[in-house]
Amino acid sequence: MDVAIDYDEVRVDGELLDLDLSYTPGDRLIEAEVNGEPLAVRIASIKSGLRLTTRGKSHDIRILPARIARHAAHMIEKIPPDLSKFLLCPMPGLLVSLNVGEGDKVEAGQPLAVVEAMKMENILRAEKSGVVKSVSARAGDSLAVDAVILEME
Repeated sequence: MDVAIDYDEVRVDGELLDLDLSYTPGDRLIEAEVNGEPLAVRIASIKSGLRLTTRGKSHDIRILPARIARHAAHMIEKIPPDLSKFLLCPMPGLLVSLNVGEGDKVEAGQPLAVVEAMKMENILRAEKSGVVKSVSARAGDSLAVDAVILEME
C-alpha cells in the first residue's frame, strides 16, 4: 500500500481521501471521518515513532527526519537471536534453587528455578515441554539480567 501525505491531503494508492479530523499533538485518541465513515484511532508513542490502533489492529509507524528517511530503505534489518531455548534470568538476583538437571524432561508450566531479587522469590517456569540440554548456573550463584540458567533441546 502506498501512502502519500502532503500538508492538507492524503492519498492511498493514488486515491485522494476525504479526511475530516482535529488533532493536537499529545492527543491519545483521534475521532475522524474518512470518506464519510467514522473512525476512531488510538495513538501511543513507541521507540521508533507511533503505534496506531483501530478496528482491532495495531500499525507501527516509523517517523524519521527527511534527511534520514531517504536512506532507511538501505538499512539492514537486525534480526534478534532466537533465545526461546534458553531460560534467562529476568532480573539481577540470587539463584536460590534449580529444580531440574541435564536430561530431565519438563512440561509447560513446571517450575525450573527460583531467583531471589529485592527480597522476593520469583519462580521461573517452563514455557513449553522439552528436555534440559545443559545447565549453566548452580544454586547460590549471583546472576545478572539475561544470564543463561539452562538450555533446552
